[in-house]
Amino acid sequence: MTHPEASAVQKTVKTEIIAVTVYTDQALVTRRGAIALTGQEHELKITQLPDTLETESIRVSGAGEVAVRLLGVSTERVFSSEPFAERLTYLTRQIQQLEAEWNLLQAQLDALALQSKFIEGLREKTEEPIAQSLSRKNLSLSDTLDFLNFLGSQYSEYAIATTECKVQQQELDKQLQVLRQQLQQAQSPSPKESFTLSVAIETIGAGEFELEVSYLVNHASWTPLYDCRVSTSSKCINLTYVAEVTQNTGEDWMDVSVTLSTAKPGLGTLPPHLEPWYIDVLRPPEFVRMRRVSPLQAASVAMAASVNETVETELLQENLVAAETVISEVSTEGHAVSFTLGRGRYIPSDGAPHKMTIFNDDFPCSFEYVAVPRLVSFAYLQANVKNIANGVTLLPGKANIFRDNTFVGTTQLENIAPEQEFTLNLGIDEGLKIERDLVERQVDKKLIGNNRKMTYGYRIVITNLQNQQANLKLTEQLPVSRNEQIKVRLSRTNPQIQLGEMGILEWVLTLPPEAKREIYYQFTVEYPPELTVVGLDI
Repeated sequence: MTHPEASAVQKTVKTEIIAVTVYTDQALVTRRGAIALTGQEHELKITQLPDTLETESIRVSGAGEVAVRLLGVSTERVFSSEPFAERLTYLTRQIQQLEAEWNLLQAQLDALALQSKFIEGLREKTEEPIAQSLSRKNLSLSDTLDFLNFLGSQYSEYAIATTECKVQQQELDKQLQVLRQQLQQAQSPSPKESFTLSVAIETIGAGEFELEVSYLVNHASWTPLYDCRVSTSSKCINLTYVAEVTQNTGEDWMDVSVTLSTAKPGLGTLPPHLEPWYIDVLRPPEFVRMRRVSPLQAASVAMAASVNETVETELLQENLVAAETVISEVSTEGHAVSFTLGRGRYIPSDGAPHKMTIFNDDFPCSFEYVAVPRLVSFAYLQANVKNIANGVTLLPGKANIFRDNTFVGTTQLENIAPEQEFTLNLGIDEGLKIERDLVERQVDKKLIGNNRKMTYGYRIVITNLQNQQANLKLTEQLPVSRNEQIKVRLSRTNPQIQLGEMGILEWVLTLPPEAKREIYYQFTVEYPPELTVVGLDI
């Protein structure tokens, strides 16, 4: 006779995603589900896992009222044309909710249309009587104006309300279009590939047990974006650190805790190995087959030990007993940074970017003007910012720059560690006026040591038009000779500075409010008269 519980050796655990850690090119998904064990189960199954998961990364753990040994994990690839009921139910519910909101807006539009029609009819019916009453002086001018103001205010209110309702309807139309496309894809009869996870277990009794499984999936990433708002009056920059999360993993992340990490799990644990770097002489063209190994392939190794090892020790039952797992690794992330965004996040598997704010903070900054009068007769404003000591590393990403609430442009931020300084270019600032003139150009009639000598002198006038102090770094340039017979010498500067490499002259100036400064420099060019020098047309 067959025992009634003999068929209960295998059970399916219904799980849901509770947490996701998103890396720059992958994501770590954590699922959890509870099940009542009878003591006869030998295998637990989790179905409909996405085909984007990395099977080597699967990790299983659990805890419950009964001692459980996790013996091993295996995966099976499954093809099915059945739509996922949970996703269909969720999408249908979302569409119905948005359609209800759309219909409510339409009802408001219909009501506004009736009110507008009534006001229009009132205007048409009262035009002639009001005109006659005014001509007969039976109606005062102030009463007429009050009535006209009433009509005008009603027209305005109805027009504004109608526009707002239509804008909201257009936004709902966009959301409905996306959801209906997702519903159509979910209902598609085309075969869908998924994984079924089997966990071999041993248990010594009955009781509640909570199973937890985690795995890496591909087609998920996040990139940083920044909004930098600079206030020149307060000498402060407000930096908003935004994450743009994209995922097309095959499963929606609904009401989950999301963590963003800068770690790179896909690169393995070993440093890359250099292959020989060969050079050779040029040979005639021929068909040569070469096999190249990319640095990523050379760096990739197994991320962790296999989950199919056998656990030798058994846990004793004591209230909630932690399941003994085959994995006992602890990995160190090093300088990797994680951002935990908390629960309540919804990121569908649609491949579209979803923005989330990581933090918003103020950073003190100092301002400096930069000018290159030889090329441009304007000064450019820069903000020198320092990442705070207890802050986080800012990853490379695009930054939108706003100066005094005016959009300036975009720039690319590099990797910025805590306490590291970085510069934001804020564009042209007309608070400084710069004039550059060639005031001297002289050719000596007499040869000096059989050489012809030419003298050039430039004057630069900088005027601070602001009522505050301005710091300016001004750069000029002397010609650089490519011929040993042509000699270029700096003969005079005011203020005095040293000539830098490649003919660069650089002054660092502090201009008081509404002050004016002059810079003068002079240089000479000497060369044999039989040479024709090019490049001096300045």
